[in-house]
Amino acid sequence: MSVQQMTFASMNQMNPMSQMSQPTPGPPQPPLRHREVPAPAPVWLQRMSLVVLVLFCFYIGALLAILPWEPRYWDRNGWLLAHPAIEAVLNHGWVRGLVSGIGLIDIWIGISELLHYRDTRDLRS
Repeated sequence: MSVQQMTFASMNQMNPMSQMSQPTPGPPQPPLRHREVPAPAPVWLQRMSLVVLVLFCFYIGALLAILPWEPRYWDRNGWLLAHPAIEAVLNHGWVRGLVSGIGLIDIWIGISELLHYRDTRDLRS
């Protein structure tokens, strides 16, 4: 045996992947079957989750759209008064506009989900 063959043989013995790549003899495997698609959730549950999602989007969107313009919550916030560096950034008009824009996008997501909702019914029965 040459040095290269010995080095290659010792590397194959040390490599755990070389043992895994070799097929193991055994009984033949059955052919793969198609997975059954699980039944969709009941219609009442789908509609209830839509109502919860839309209410959540409207609520959070309204808070994000309105609160940056309320001085009681934005300007005289106790936490922001304790952190003047963050307060300096958050008091810029563009930051308030950005937060309000995210709120309006959140409201739009709720409206979009409401308009594009379709029941998923079980057609197998």
